[in-house]
Amino acid sequence: METTLDFSDLLRLIDERSAAFRAAVAAAPGLDVRVPTCPEWTLFDLVRHLGEGRRKWAVVVGTGPADAPPDKSAWDTPAAPREREALLDWWTASARQLLDALRESGPDRGCWTWWPASQSPQTAGAGARHQLQEIALHTYDAQLAAGDPQPLPDEVALDGVDEFLHTCCATTAPWPHRPATVDYHATEGRSWRLWLSADGARTARLTTPDPTPAADASLRGTAGELVLALYDRVPVDSLKLDGDRQLFDQLLAWEPEE
Repeated sequence: METTLDFSDLLRLIDERSAAFRAAVAAAPGLDVRVPTCPEWTLFDLVRHLGEGRRKWAVVVGTGPADAPPDKSAWDTPAAPREREALLDWWTASARQLLDALRESGPDRGCWTWWPASQSPQTAGAGARHQLQEIALHTYDAQLAAGDPQPLPDEVALDGVDEFLHTCCATTAPWPHRPATVDYHATEGRSWRLWLSADGARTARLTTPDPTPAADASLRGTAGELVLALYDRVPVDSLKLDGDRQLFDQLLAWEPEE
């Protein structure tokens, strides 16, 4: 049975990961340290990116159903301050704006999203689910920059594999290579299959970890490791890989056009 985190759990975890992000930035040697997983950015750039993005999504959620994202003038924000304590407060306010908008909206209200052809709905609940992963991933980035990377919390990571496959991989755009299947196995006991064909990419949870027929390629690790590999934070070769290695390179390079 397909299950996802409840909306209340999403809000709780967004709040928790937002606090963890703040703590990582506060513990870093300085705002000018480089972020290894985002090599063009300093830690300041990462905070500015995440804060501006959460303020944008607060407006997206608050606007409700729409055919296009709101104009940037609707979510222009004060410049991120350069002094660390002020920047940390600016980040906390950014996360709070997002949470307030989500609570006001509730999970079922429609809103614009960039994933209309995916298997995720265009709702505030789906937006909250993706926002959790954005914040969790960049918390890992900030912790790495601070020299103390931590594993993603289990419930965040397990939902993160499912959310990535349904939102970021699933599409109706044709797969440009030969048809294939790819399995992802979390050592916590969940597995997923991704079908790739001229009809696009679709995904589903597997009821057995070793289905027949076998996939053309599979990746196995903790859910947190899988999320980091899906977002290109760690190489797939650092996990247990079986089958056609090239499929993972093709997936990483694929930029489907709807």
